[in-house]
Amino acid sequence: MQIPIFTVDAFTNRPFYGNPAAVCLLENDLDEDLHQKIATEMNLSETAFIRKLKPEDDFTKSSCFGLRWFTPANEVPLCGHATLASAAVLFHVQKNTNSVLTFVTLSGELKARQVKDHIVLDLPLYTAYPQVSQNFVHDMLSRKAAVGDMIVQDLRYSPDTKKLLVRLSDTYERSVLEELKVSAQSFLSAEKTGKVKGLILTVKGNSSGKGHDFYSRYFAPWYGVPEDPVTGSAHAVLGSYWSEQLGKKEMLAFQCSRRGGELKISVRNDGRVDIAGQTAVVLKGNLTF
Repeated sequence: MQIPIFTVDAFTNRPFYGNPAAVCLLENDLDEDLHQKIATEMNLSETAFIRKLKPEDDFTKSSCFGLRWFTPANEVPLCGHATLASAAVLFHVQKNTNSVLTFVTLSGELKARQVKDHIVLDLPLYTAYPQVSQNFVHDMLSRKAAVGDMIVQDLRYSPDTKKLLVRLSDTYERSVLEELKVSAQSFLSAEKTGKVKGLILTVKGNSSGKGHDFYSRYFAPWYGVPEDPVTGSAHAVLGSYWSEQLGKKEMLAFQCSRRGGELKISVRNDGRVDIAGQTAVVLKGNLTF
């Protein structure tokens, strides 16, 4: 069997930056266990599988496809950067003729459209609620695992996504977040309840109309991803939080991983968020097995 596969760096316009995702185009249904085997083989934070919903569908002409995302360890309900990568393969490689693509996913229908040199994703917006510090939070944030003895300004939890948002003190600069040594694997022993599946660390930007409004890093060792380079789904939570904190609907964000990536965020009035980014296709080939 041969499956067309691509590697796309998402939320960047430069190869080897942003967040790499593998994208597979499925002409026919794939045996269920092969999704995970392929994702484990690719060993990227996410492998996306685009599938035809009807036999007569065409990757160059159809506007609606199925989409699933797998980490090296398991399937996930939402992945922004791999959705961006999937849209890039259809728009830029397959030369899909539609202005808007719809993906049927575990998180409902997601749409992607081209706006100049960006692809805009239409994603759910998730609220993160004030969190009364519980034991699992203390364990994760202490023992130097996450933030050690750094000052935490705010703590929020998103029950829909099982993401814990930790805002560090506004006295900290971007460089402090970038240089922070995080022992992501130790989270696994600190949090075994299943309540948390992702940890967001974030700081306020120094933006006064220019530059980035906020910075973040994201860790998901529960999904086999110690640190994710650039995370669209985390910004579906961050967008809601920082929009409320800053009183802004339009924001520019930067995820401070080693690779780094930039996201344009537009919080809408219908409970959703537009997240825009650029892409770079760095590999085209075929899986053969």
